[in-house]
Amino acid sequence: MEEEKGELVQSLIDAVNQIASISDYRCSIKKEYCNLARRLKLLTPMFEEIRDSKEIISEETVKALVSLKEALVSAKELLRFGSEGSKIYLVLEREQIMHKFLEVTAQLEEALSGISYENLDISDEVKEQVELVLAQFRRAKGRVDAPDVDLYEDLLSSYNKSDDAALDPDVLRRLAKKLQLVGIAELTQESLALHEMVSASGGDPGETFEKMSNLLKEIKDFIQTENPNLDAPSREKNLPPSSSGQATTDGNHKTPVIPDDFRCPISLELMKDPVIVSTGQTYERSCIEKWLEQGHGTCPKTQQTLSSSSLTPNYVLRSLIAQWCEANGIEPPKRPSSSRPSKTTSACSPAEHAKIEVLLHKLASGNPEDQRMAACEIRLLAKRNANNRVAIAEAGAIPLLVSLLSTHDSRIQEHAVTALLNLSICEDNKGSIISYGAVPGIVQVLKKGSMEARENAAAALFSLSVVDENKVTIGASGAIPPLVTLLSEGTQRGKKDAATALFNLCIYQGNKGKAVRAGVVPTLMRLLREPGGGMVDEALAILAMLGSHPEGKSAIGAAEAVPVLVDVIGNGSPRNRENAAAVLVHLCAGDQQHLAEAQELGVMDPLLDLAQNGTDRGKRKATQLLERMSRLVERQKLALAQPDSQAPQPPSQSPTQQ
Repeated sequence: MEEEKGELVQSLIDAVNQIASISDYRCSIKKEYCNLARRLKLLTPMFEEIRDSKEIISEETVKALVSLKEALVSAKELLRFGSEGSKIYLVLEREQIMHKFLEVTAQLEEALSGISYENLDISDEVKEQVELVLAQFRRAKGRVDAPDVDLYEDLLSSYNKSDDAALDPDVLRRLAKKLQLVGIAELTQESLALHEMVSASGGDPGETFEKMSNLLKEIKDFIQTENPNLDAPSREKNLPPSSSGQATTDGNHKTPVIPDDFRCPISLELMKDPVIVSTGQTYERSCIEKWLEQGHGTCPKTQQTLSSSSLTPNYVLRSLIAQWCEANGIEPPKRPSSSRPSKTTSACSPAEHAKIEVLLHKLASGNPEDQRMAACEIRLLAKRNANNRVAIAEAGAIPLLVSLLSTHDSRIQEHAVTALLNLSICEDNKGSIISYGAVPGIVQVLKKGSMEARENAAAALFSLSVVDENKVTIGASGAIPPLVTLLSEGTQRGKKDAATALFNLCIYQGNKGKAVRAGVVPTLMRLLREPGGGMVDEALAILAMLGSHPEGKSAIGAAEAVPVLVDVIGNGSPRNRENAAAVLVHLCAGDQQHLAEAQELGVMDPLLDLAQNGTDRGKRKATQLLERMSRLVERQKLALAQPDSQAPQPPSQSPTQQ
């Protein structure tokens, strides 16, 4: 028992010492962080006297000390984030952080209250000191300093701006000053803080971190424009730490060490085109593609089985790598061009190559029967394996297939678009298909082809839109309205193909408005309401993405979505509950009407359950909604307590739709 007591108390002392070593808290709630750390340091004398005492402590006190240890671990994590976390995030998510802060304070107060101080062999002076700390924690539970409203509003308006809107230089100047992001060192630290948060998210950061990263880039560009003389030495003095903590030297010039998180775990080189696999790990695209092509079905780093072979671009990490390169005077890595024909050499035999040559000759013959047969055969060959896809592209099939997209023969058209879909599975072929002008033809098939051709055209657009720049090209080609039509009219497979294409295209902010104006929201709401329709997952995922766009939010609100969302939060799958809560968060931002409607429909209990038992993202969204609901209830109580003449009046009309 004595040994166990010693280990427990020493762990408490170590935890407080670790907290004491955390310093330089970033902006937002700096005062609260400092007060918490100061109070916890005052507990060290009590722990030291308990450690040195020969008296046996009661089982009740041991339990309280174990609870206190858990509370100290939570406090340490909170304080470390306050020291190392993103300043932009700390301001934008102040409410969420304060909620966590109050949770930790209550946890500490409860643990300290459970200790029987009268039965402990500690001095009266130490007892008085602990009682003072306990009293301070009790007072702190209900007292929070007022936020910097001007900073929050400047940051929020900049964060929510549309892609093509220029930021006000005065706003950027105020943000840089208040966030203390006025030098390359501070900007680099903020970039790395954002990247740490992306890594902690399991590699699935969502749009929030992408927008924060873009905002940081705007601030950095402004700072460098205002201060062109920010020199390299100041950057080098503040290089980010690496695993070795050293940099190589070439004469008098320092070469910064690449942060480990910016290196591909396979090649150990700086990543040019980072992508996320299904386990959440990030790799250089070319490296993980080679790994998969060799027949591996596991994640190289974790050895977990991959649930899918799909690769998702890691936009935030790519942006952070570029910012780190610029901050350290390094030319940002260029992504491999996707607009050049493939130079990969296939492993097909001479006989197979000869067969492909014969088929291409028939494709170019002008004879509809030969073209139909050849397009069908190429479609099947391209479906079969990766070597065939490379060989068919090398032989020059892509421009011939593109030319057949405009034929009046529906079967040739169907075979041609499906062959292009199968060829696009090879990453190197995507650029060739785009560069040969396939998108307008695929869109034409999507509009007027047979149902099978339309569905395969939608799948082809999804495959091609994996490359970032292609999202812009495809969105500008008029593809989104016929995709929305297919989402409404297609077979179950066709609806899923259209939904995945729309989801991928709407990752690019500029395509969200196009989708909303094409009527995607009413279509998605119909799919949500269909009993046993099988499209709930896809519909909610797209709505969650569109909710962050002003037009999307307006359209979702006009579609009377709240009852459906409340029902899903109560009865849906974990991922659907998460997405429904995310949509509701967007809807209720600045709109008491939707919040009140959700409250009347009984959303409180499902939200409480989601906050306890949901996915990590679901818990965050539920907590945000519960906090807003709590403020609404308080306002309703105040309104009821006022005389009728002073009671706030509801708005005379609903918000103007955009």
